Amino acid sequence: MLSYILLMFSFLSNQAMVMDSVTFKEAQMKYERVDIAFSENELIVKNMFNEKNVEYPPKSIFFRAFKTEKIFEVWGFSSVLNRYVLIHTYPICESSGVVGPKRQEGDGQVPEGFYKISVFNPVSNYFLSLGINYPNTSDSILTKNTSAPGSDIYIHGNCLSIGCIPLTDDFIKEVYIMAVEAKSNGQADIEVHIFPFKFNNELYDKLLSNYKNLEIKNFWLNLKEGYNYFENKKLLPEIKVNSVGNYLFH
Repeated sequence: MLSYILLMFSFLSNQAMVMDSVTFKEAQMKYERVDIAFSENELIVKNMFNEKNVEYPPKSIFFRAFKTEKIFEVWGFSSVLNRYVLIHTYPICESSGVVGPKRQEGDGQVPEGFYKISVFNPVSNYFLSLGINYPNTSDSILTKNTSAPGSDIYIHGNCLSIGCIPLTDDFIKEVYIMAVEAKSNGQADIEVHIFPFKFNNELYDKLLSNYKNLEIKNFWLNLKEGYNYFENKKLLPEIKVNSVGNYLFH
C-alpha cells in the first residue's frame, strides 16, 4: 500500500510539473478561435509594436476607453522610454446607455472607472472576449443601496452592446492577442480605464457645466484625477479606494 501511495504521489507531482510548464499562451492556443486569431492577426500586432519601437511580446499593456468619443486605446510599456506609448486606437462599433457610471443591473450602462482584465474567454458568444472586474470595490460601495449592480462586462467581438465594449471580430482578435502575450510574458494585471469622455477638451467643459447631477459630477472629478495622472506621466498610478468609494492615486 505504501508503495502504491508513493507511486500515485509521484504521478500527481509529475502532472503538476507538466501543467506548470505550460504557459498561459500555450493553454490559450489550444482553443480554435485563439489559434485563428494568432494565425490571421499576429503579424499585424507585431508590426504595430515595431512601428512604435515598443518591444514585442509586450512586457506590459494598458487599455483605455472613452464612451462619448467611442474609441478604445491600447498602450504598451517602452523599456527604452520608461513610459507607456500609444500603440493603436480602435473604434468602439456600438454603445448603449449614456454618459455616467453603471449603478444598477439592467440599466444598459457601460461602467466608468478603473478596472482590470479578470476573464479570458476563448469561446465567447461574441467570438473572443475579455471580462473586466466590474463591479470593483468602488462600484460595490457606491451601489450598496441598489438591489444588484450587475456583472459580466466584457470587451468583445461582434457589434452588439448592452453595457459592454464591442470592437468587431477582427479587432478583438488583435486586442486578445496583445492581452494573451502580455499575461504570458508575466503581466499579472492588465488595467482597463473607462471614461465618459476625454477630460481635456471643450466637450468635457460643456458637459460638466450643464450637468445637474452633483453626485456624478463629483464622481467625474475623481476620475479626472486618474486621467490627469496618466496624461502627465504616461505611467499608471497605484490605485486604491477609500471607505466612501473614491479612488485614490499614488
